Amino acid sequence: MTLPLLLSLRVAALSALIAAIFGIALAFLLANKQGVLWHLLDGLIHLPMVLPPTVLGYYLLIALSQRSPLGAWLSNLGIHLTFTWQGAVVAASVVALPLVTQSARAAIESIPADLLHVASTLGRAPFAIFLTITLPLAWRGVLAGVVMAFARALGEFGATLMIAGNIPGRTQTLPIAIYDAVQAGEAARANQLSLLLTGAAIVLLVSIRLLTNRIASRPQRS
Repeated sequence: MTLPLLLSLRVAALSALIAAIFGIALAFLLANKQGVLWHLLDGLIHLPMVLPPTVLGYYLLIALSQRSPLGAWLSNLGIHLTFTWQGAVVAASVVALPLVTQSARAAIESIPADLLHVASTLGRAPFAIFLTITLPLAWRGVLAGVVMAFARALGEFGATLMIAGNIPGRTQTLPIAIYDAVQAGEAARANQLSLLLTGAAIVLLVSIRLLTNRIASRPQRS
């Protein structure tokens, strides 16, 4: 029971970090760009939200297998993602990415454009404006997206099973362990694992809510 939980937490943490890095960058680009190509990119980013997880996992399996150009290149570098826990991280990151991008983009777009324009006219570089103005003002939306990405990665099943498989002690995350217990007719174990996953998710969400409320209640320095 412990190993699937620890693996799920590790996969979820790394996935949330990867989704945060790419999601925030993509949110900033999409909030400031217009055009058909950007709308297409936006659609591709959000595709995991509408595709069945098994289909998404199948695409990832094809893309990262050693028969594909990308998979062969990674294999030559000594990086193997199929049927490894690192592959589970890739699957969960792809699934979680739209949540960060969507939440962060909404937060960035809510910032008054005049404020950013004034900073630009004062000679601030775009990257400096992003770090010192955009992110501090949009942090709540960004944090909400990252938390949801972590929770989504913690419960990821379909895409992970397709690309990482079900190898106990190596790639068997908590959701897959629950599925394995149900298939084996082990109702008691399935119930325990389900309650463990639900409890972990609740503790995480409540902790983040308390943290954000505490930060928001701090008096502003003059």
